Amino acid sequence: MNNTLLVIDGHSMAFRAFYALPAENFRADSGQHTNAVYGFFSMLVRLLESRQPTHIAVAFDVSRHSFRTEEYPQYKGTRESTPEEFKGQVEIIQQVLAAMGMTALTKEGYEADDILATLASRAAAKEMRVYLVSGDRDTFQTINEHVTVLYPGASPGELQEMTPQAVEKKYGVPPYRYPEIAAIVGETSDNLPGVPGVGPKTAAQWINAYDGLDNLLARMESVSGKRGEALREHADDVRRNRKLNHLLTDLDIGVDIDDLRVGAADSSALQSLFDMLRIGGLRKRIYAALNMLPRDAEELHANNALSLDEPVRSQEASDIFDDLTITVLHAGMETTPVKKWLMSAREQVLSLWVSGIKEPARGRADRLVLAYANHVLILEYPADIDKDVWEALNDTINAAPQLIVSDWKGTWHALHSIGMDLRSDVFDTGLAAYIVRPQQRSYTAVDVIERALGVTIEVPESPEDALFSMASSPEEPSEHQLSDARICLALLKVWTVLEKELKDTQSTDLLYSMEQPLSVVLAHMENLGIRADSAELDSQSRMLKNEEERARDAAFAVIGHEVNLSSPKQLQEVLFEELGLPKTKRTKRGYTTNAEALQDLLARTGNEFLRHLLAHRDRIKLRQMVDTLRATVDDDSRIHTSFSQVVAATGRLASSEPNLQNIPVRSADGMRIRDAFIAGEGFDALMSVDYSQIEMRIMAHLSEDAGLIEAFNSGEDLHRTMAAMVFGVSLQEVTSEQRSRIKATSYGLAYGLSSYGLSAQLHISVPEASELKDKYFERFGGVRDYLACVVERARQDGWTQTMFGRRRYLPDLMSQQRQRREMAERAALNAPIQGSAADIIKIAMIEVERKLAEKHLRSRMLLQIHDELLLEIVAEERAEVEALVREAMASPVQMSVPLEVAVGVGKTWRSAAH
Repeated sequence: MNNTLLVIDGHSMAFRAFYALPAENFRADSGQHTNAVYGFFSMLVRLLESRQPTHIAVAFDVSRHSFRTEEYPQYKGTRESTPEEFKGQVEIIQQVLAAMGMTALTKEGYEADDILATLASRAAAKEMRVYLVSGDRDTFQTINEHVTVLYPGASPGELQEMTPQAVEKKYGVPPYRYPEIAAIVGETSDNLPGVPGVGPKTAAQWINAYDGLDNLLARMESVSGKRGEALREHADDVRRNRKLNHLLTDLDIGVDIDDLRVGAADSSALQSLFDMLRIGGLRKRIYAALNMLPRDAEELHANNALSLDEPVRSQEASDIFDDLTITVLHAGMETTPVKKWLMSAREQVLSLWVSGIKEPARGRADRLVLAYANHVLILEYPADIDKDVWEALNDTINAAPQLIVSDWKGTWHALHSIGMDLRSDVFDTGLAAYIVRPQQRSYTAVDVIERALGVTIEVPESPEDALFSMASSPEEPSEHQLSDARICLALLKVWTVLEKELKDTQSTDLLYSMEQPLSVVLAHMENLGIRADSAELDSQSRMLKNEEERARDAAFAVIGHEVNLSSPKQLQEVLFEELGLPKTKRTKRGYTTNAEALQDLLARTGNEFLRHLLAHRDRIKLRQMVDTLRATVDDDSRIHTSFSQVVAATGRLASSEPNLQNIPVRSADGMRIRDAFIAGEGFDALMSVDYSQIEMRIMAHLSEDAGLIEAFNSGEDLHRTMAAMVFGVSLQEVTSEQRSRIKATSYGLAYGLSSYGLSAQLHISVPEASELKDKYFERFGGVRDYLACVVERARQDGWTQTMFGRRRYLPDLMSQQRQRREMAERAALNAPIQGSAADIIKIAMIEVERKLAEKHLRSRMLLQIHDELLLEIVAEERAEVEALVREAMASPVQMSVPLEVAVGVGKTWRSAAH
C-alpha cells in the first residue's frame, strides 16, 4: 500500500473557511456560529477524495505566543484580533476530527508550521508521499521530491500544487532558497519588514548570483546602487527575518508517523456532533470520503474498527435485514397470501410505516407497510384494497400487543385521508428519541434508526415511478419498496433500544402520559384548522403595501434621492458616508445594517431616515406574514398549521406552514392580524384562554422564595408589588418605569438574561443593570439561591429537568470556551422554568380534549400558541366550556402559588383577547 501523509495547518484552513462563508447563515443549536466548521470539513472532504491519504494530522496554533515572539515581540503584531463569530469553532473542529479518527496536534511555544515541517521531514525520510496544506509560504522550504505544499488559490476551495518545479518557476529559486527571498523582501502578514524597494525578482537575482543569502550578506558591499545601500542598511532585518522564518524539523510532538494512520471513526459521536451542528448533506460526503480512504485490513481488524457504511451497531441490529421476506399486494392481485400474512401476524409486535403525504388536511397514503420478526407486508395504494383485506388489516393492527410507528401524527393524517382511524396507543420512535435526546437536529425515521442502531438506510432520491412500482413483484420489490420495508423492519429494533433509554433516563411517563396523548390532540386540532377571513387578509395586505411605500418615500425625502433600501452596500453609503452616522459593527462586507444594529443606532441618534427605513422593513415583514397566511387558507376556508413536538429542546411546541406563533402578541399590528381569524360555520365565537404569568409562578414555586410567594398571594399587581419590595416604597409610590424594570428583570432572570442583556433591554448602562439585579436578589434571595443551584446541579449532572422530569442535556457547561459555556449556563437557567410551563399546558390540553369528548360537547380546541389555547364554541355551551377549561388548566400540578387562567370570548381572535 502506498503511504501518503496529509498534514493540514488547521487554523489556516479554518480561517479561510470562515471568511468564505457568511457567519450569520451557519449556527448550531446552541447559537454557536459554525461557518468555519462547515467550510473546513467541505475542504477536508475534497482533500480526502483527491489525495487518498493513509495518514492524517491537523496542526493547530496554541496561541500567538511562540519562541518567535520572544525573539521579536512585533512578530505578527499587526494581525487583527479574532472575530467573535470565529471563537469556539476551532474547538468544534477538533472534536469532529477526533470522532473521525484523525489526529489533531499542538505544541506550546511553537507554531503549526513547525509541526508541519517536522512531520514532512520525518515522512520524507520514510519515502512517503507528503501533502502539506498551508496558507503560509514559509512552508515552501519543506518542498522536495516527496513533499508538495497545497497552497490557497484565487477561490476558497482552490489549492495550487507547489512542487519544486512550481516554486522555481514562480520565484526563480529552488524551494529551500525561498525563505531567503522572503527574508530580503519581508512578510507583511508576519509584520517582518524587508529591504525597501526590493521585490521578489531582485531578491531572486541576488540569491542566484551570490549562491545563497549567507554569501550575499558576506559580500553585500559589492551590491551597487540604491538597492545595495538599502540592503546594507537593513541587513540586520534580513538576518532576523531569516532566523524567524526558518521552520523547525525536529520538534518533539509526542507522536510517530505510524500513529497518524487514519483510525476508526466513532459513528455515534459523529452523528451527535453533526446533529448539533445542523450538518445535513455534507455528512454523507464525509462518510463516503472516509470509506474511500485506503486502510490496512489487519490493523482495522486488530482495532475492531469498521467503516462508516458498516458502523458499530448493536448486536440486535447486526442481522437486521438477514432473511428478510417481503409480501406485496397491488389492487387486483390475489389476496390469499396477504390474508395468510395478516393471520400469522395477529398478536405479534408490529411496526407500521406509511409513505405518502403526512400533512394536515392534505394527507395521502400511497403505501402501507407492516412488519413483524423478519416479515414485511407492503400494500400499494391501500385505499384501493378489497374490503375483506381492509378488515383483516385493521383487526391485525388493533390486536398487536405493541404497535411501533414513526411520527404517529403524520401517519394519522395520511391514513385519515383513506378513512382509517389509526389506534393511538402506540410507541412513536420520533417522540421517544426526542425525549431521550432533545437537542438533535432531526427525528425522522431514517435519522433515528441511524442513531439508535448505527444502520444507514438509503432512501432513493429520485421520484417514485408509479408504473415501475406497479410492475414490481413480491420477488423483486422496487428500490422504494425495499427502502420502506427496511425502515419498517428497523423500527422494531429501534423500539427495544429507545424503551431501554427511556427507562434509564426515567422518562417513560413523558412518552406514554404526555407526548403520545398530546400527539393525538394535535392531530385532531391540525385536521380542524381555524377559519380565516380571506377578504380581511387581502385588505390588510393592500394597506401594508401602501404603508410600506409611504415609509419608502419618506426615507427618500430625508436624503433627497432614491436608493435601494434592501442593498446593504447602498445603505452603508447613505448611513455612514452621506449622513455621517456612527459606525455599527464591522463585518467582512463593511458595517452591519441588520435590524438590531439599526434599532440601536436609531435609539442613539433619532435619525429620521433610519426611522423611515426601519418602518419600511417592518411593513415588508408584516405584509409577507399576511400574504403567507392568505396563501395557506385551504379550500375549506381554514388554515391548517402543523404543530411539532420535537423542535424545541425545552419541550415547547412549534407551529409551521404557516407559523402562527410569529404573529406579534401584544402589538396593534398583531391584534389587527388576529382580526382575520374568526369562528367557523356552525360556531358562534372564539374563546381565548391563557395562563397568567406562568413562568413567574413556576419560579416562585421552584425557588420557594417567601417574598415572591407573598407578592403573588397578595392579590395585587405582581410587578408593582415586587417593585415596591425592591425599591422600598409603597405600592402607590411605584412609578411605571420602576414596574417595567422589575418586570423585565423578573422575566430576564427566568430566561437567563445577563446584566449586559438586561441593560440592552432597558436601555440603561451595564452597571445600572447589575445594581438592579443586586437589589432584586437582595429582596428575593431565594430566587438567587435557586438560580445558582440550578446551574451548579446541571454542571454536576450534565442536564436540567422540568417539574415533570423532562431533561435537557447541556454538555457545553464544561466547555473551555467562555462563549459556549455562558450560553449553556443561560440555557440551564431557562430550561426548568420554560420547560415546566410547556409541560403544564400540554397536560392541560390533554385534559381539555378529554373533558370535551366526555361531555359530548360540540365546542372544540383549535390552536395552542405558547401559553394560550384557542377554542371554537357554540353559544349555549359557553359557560360550561369556560368552567371546564378553567378547571383543566388549573389542575396539572399543585404549586405554592395557584395557576391563574384568563378567559376571553369574541367573534374574532382579536376580540377574544383579554
